[in-house]
Amino acid sequence: MTVLDFEKPITEIQEKIDELKKISLESGMDLNKEIETFEQQAEDYKKDLYSNLKPSQKLQIARHPERPNFLDYVAHMCEDFIELHGDHEGMDDRAIIGGLAKIDGKPVMIIGTMKGKSTKENLEYNFGMPQPQGYRKALRLFKHADKFNIPIVTIIDTPGAYPGISAEETNQGGAIAVNLREMAKLKVPVIAVISGEGCSGGALGLAVANKVFLLEHAYYTVISPEGCASILWRDASKASEAADALKITAPDLMKFDIIDGAIKEPLGGAHHDYQVMADELKKTILESLDELSKMSGDELKKSRYEKFRKMGAFLE
Repeated sequence: MTVLDFEKPITEIQEKIDELKKISLESGMDLNKEIETFEQQAEDYKKDLYSNLKPSQKLQIARHPERPNFLDYVAHMCEDFIELHGDHEGMDDRAIIGGLAKIDGKPVMIIGTMKGKSTKENLEYNFGMPQPQGYRKALRLFKHADKFNIPIVTIIDTPGAYPGISAEETNQGGAIAVNLREMAKLKVPVIAVISGEGCSGGALGLAVANKVFLLEHAYYTVISPEGCASILWRDASKASEAADALKITAPDLMKFDIIDGAIKEPLGGAHHDYQVMADELKKTILESLDELSKMSGDELKKSRYEKFRKMGAFLE
């Protein structure tokens, strides 16, 4: 497993533990007491480290190459997933995947951005950066769910919408804008989860929801910290300072009423235990579905509109 820079002290302690176990096995010496001491030290260090992470460190976990992706969550959380392809305009986009599924027997339309774990996969999924046809496909699935009264769940992990020439030529900004407008009109429950990176309009195009949740070490922002640092200081290396200033992690976003809650991750991050993470996510989704199912279509639409209208702070 890839070890992040700030996690190296944990690796060093684990190497000492492994060395002591090897010596104990080869020599027959009883080193159990010493091993237990180091194991407790490692556990205490982990708990202290991961409960006091800086935004820049959470950023690294959110971008961990082995973090679970959309299809991992579908595999660990859903039954009977049927993928639906295409935008009905002759195009498809593998950076957004969606379809019908059941979560604990309840039918949902589940849609998410998709990242890969290898260079080959990332090329297939365009590194999680959707093109306009991806947003149009998502919109088609939103409308399908709305027509048949099926709740919508979105799982978002994207560094942003694809900024290339091909996307601009096919109206990237327009595709996202239409999604924002049409998602606001939906009369079914909509639940959005930021599972890793949630950057700019690329994320918001799938996140106009009644409930918006953030995984414990995920982030949600109008611009990447590197982009912010490049604009403000003309120096992308100041991304950690930008991450602090942008208030992109769950505690700050909850204070500003941008999100409805944070979903706890396994110690060290979601990549340490896919099933535990999927179970926590499933629990949150089911609780939200139970709450939102008590509301009428008009009430869902109104509450979603009011939720987004009240965001922001204004000074005179």
